[in-house]
Amino acid sequence: MAAGDDTSAILDGRRIAFVGKLASMARRDAVQLARRHGATVLEKPDASVQTIVIGEADFPLPEVSDQDNLFDEAARRRIEEGAVEVITETQLWQRLGLVDAQQDVHRLYTPAMLADLLKVPVAVIRRWHRRGLIVPAREVRRLPYFDFQEVSTARRLAELLAAGMSPRAIEKKLEVFARCLPDVARPLAQLSVIVQGKDILLRQGDGLIEPGGQLRFDFDAVEGEPAPSKAVPVAPEQMCRLAAELEEDDQLAAAAEMYRAALAALGPNAEICFHVAELLYRQGDLTAARERYYMAVELDEDYVEARANLGCVLAETGQHDLAVAAFEGALRYHPDYADVHYHLARTLDEMHHRDRAEEHWRAFLAHAPDSPWAEEARQRLG
Repeated sequence: MAAGDDTSAILDGRRIAFVGKLASMARRDAVQLARRHGATVLEKPDASVQTIVIGEADFPLPEVSDQDNLFDEAARRRIEEGAVEVITETQLWQRLGLVDAQQDVHRLYTPAMLADLLKVPVAVIRRWHRRGLIVPAREVRRLPYFDFQEVSTARRLAELLAAGMSPRAIEKKLEVFARCLPDVARPLAQLSVIVQGKDILLRQGDGLIEPGGQLRFDFDAVEGEPAPSKAVPVAPEQMCRLAAELEEDDQLAAAAEMYRAALAALGPNAEICFHVAELLYRQGDLTAARERYYMAVELDEDYVEARANLGCVLAETGQHDLAVAAFEGALRYHPDYADVHYHLARTLDEMHHRDRAEEHWRAFLAHAPDSPWAEEARQRLG
């Protein structure tokens, strides 16, 4: 497969075609994005195509000669002759500057956006982040932002969840990879991995290779391993680790109590208060969650995600004026926080402040035009 110059950002006048399933966004959105950068997007590769972009949702890809379902014979011949450039979707986004975390936070995903995109609870995204399964491109005032490359990794994790595997079972499988491939810290991100039902498969030179050329690990025994016994923690750090494990097992009340024990031992701590607030919210105790979010903000005024979540709880309980104040406070510390523009716009709409709402709908689209919430914003703007 030929790779182009990843430093080029020029699509103007270029004839391109997308093939395969995209991992980072819907095909329609990708086509619109390419057209905005001057490309002519073809329905399928033809004799005039100059660049073919391969979607990464179904990685690993076969060799060009084996891609019967992606290219016809004429296209394969032109590719093999070097007349057509073939790149991955990530390489295209890099050329367009969409995965350059050093530039800005535009087109990056917050935990809430990523959760909505993948249709999983935001608590699952936080768990993957905490476990190092997905790594933010950058953080702004404690708020992580994930780029398109991490979206692809998260999508594979979500596929395993959808297949019926528990988060703990996924992590155990990845731990097996870590033992078998000690030089690979993050197999889902570093290797050509595909998800097949409850199996993780990869193409790799070491290990037991099946006739099809895929390395398959037998994880059945791993899933059946009993959970290690948990000693009673003493240090606050141990209490927090155990609280996270209890949360991952959906023992929300017990997790909240363990975090409270850590607070009693450690003293006031904004991050722990935030975790308690999240757990209380998931248990439906909005009043208690609100107070814990308030406490997190009082302890760390820069904690923009706590401010945002406080605003959401206040809006949900009908305290719209206070919600607006919380959202505006978050924007004072992080003006580019797209989630807050979105929630503030919705709240102002409910208060019938249409002009102010429109201002924040437009700001939201400017900061996150490819967000899973972008279509709603466009509809609100008419």
